[in-house]
Amino acid sequence: MRLLPPSLGRPFNALWFGTGAANLGDGMALFVLPLLAIAADASPGGVAAVTVALTLAWPVFGLHAGWIVDRVDRRMLLSGVNLVRALVLSGLTISHLTGTLSLPLLLAAAVLLGVAETLVDTALTSTIPMVVEPAGRNRANARIEATINVTNELAGPPLAGLLAGLTLALATGASAALYVLAVAGLAMTALRRAPAEARTATAGGGNVVAGFRYLWRQPVVRTLTLFTAVMNIPWAVATALLVVYAVSPGPLDLTTAQYGLMLTAMAVGGLLAAAVVEPLRRRFGVTRLLIADAAGTVLLVAPVALGGPVWTVAAGAVIAGAGSSIWRILVATIRQNLSPPELLGRIYAASRVLSWGVIPASAALAGVAAELWGVRVVFVLATGLAVVVLGVFVPYALRTDLSAAIEPKVDHQPVA
Repeated sequence: MRLLPPSLGRPFNALWFGTGAANLGDGMALFVLPLLAIAADASPGGVAAVTVALTLAWPVFGLHAGWIVDRVDRRMLLSGVNLVRALVLSGLTISHLTGTLSLPLLLAAAVLLGVAETLVDTALTSTIPMVVEPAGRNRANARIEATINVTNELAGPPLAGLLAGLTLALATGASAALYVLAVAGLAMTALRRAPAEARTATAGGGNVVAGFRYLWRQPVVRTLTLFTAVMNIPWAVATALLVVYAVSPGPLDLTTAQYGLMLTAMAVGGLLAAAVVEPLRRRFGVTRLLIADAAGTVLLVAPVALGGPVWTVAAGAVIAGAGSSIWRILVATIRQNLSPPELLGRIYAASRVLSWGVIPASAALAGVAAELWGVRVVFVLATGLAVVVLGVFVPYALRTDLSAAIEPKVDHQPVA
């Protein structure tokens, strides 16, 4: 009896290794960049500007990233962009060591790293269908999601903090080295299925908005993208304001370390969900799992809206983190299976621009509303929106055969 699932193949394993190394570098870099800004004597506004620079790329450059991904060898692009990220982090390391680090230099680096993220994320999700057959894609997406959770959210920040405690240059230098290590793994990915990749890259003509047009005409992908965008509004509220509510002098009176543990628990929830998403899908089906995530979005914000004790806020965060991980895995597989390979990069980028584009604006509006009416009022509004989304999504999911987009096509052929 086989105790472990069958291997997804050496090309995927190489892609998987490269993803892990690169995301560990990401997690460290995102943690250390604000510290570098402080070291460069930036004001609080300057430190915040670094974060803004990191997040602007998706709404500004996302569609162009998809166009680029569809026109080049995707695995070569992954390797090249990781090399650029290594050079950027190496430059910051040298600047810090030589005392020439400045806020403008950090902002330029943050913009480059943000653009690199759009290219890497788009190329990654577009490469999986080229190295994994439809029957294995959900497992492949789950492994990628779990790896990102572990490296980017769990391991990266504390490792960067440990190294930064010795010297910031050590943290940035280690991040650069991890990007180089990712290139070594990704190079092995190109050993197989290169002809298919080349044919796809050649076929990927069309303009920047071709993926957006296809997404809008594909009813399932379009609808799931729009639901994702609206559900991201409560997530943006939580991201922007939960720390204000939770950390002393907020009502929950947590220390920063305790709040960090809460966020870590949320990431662990996402990791565990990614590890068991395939058996959960077989047991409960795609529809029930996606409905459960929509309910989890309600639980993310409702405990604060209702003034619940700290354990309810933490439990809601963990459940929401698990549901979000499952949603991303299942929706990624649906999008991969329902999209033509030559447009997949642009379709992914278009969906990301729509679903992530709401986050900066929603977070900014949440901050203004909190100043005017208070944090709990904003969470009440977010909870109301999440409940409405759940109420609309349930009938849609029940009348739509979402499982058909996950299962291999061979399983759905008519029987003679």
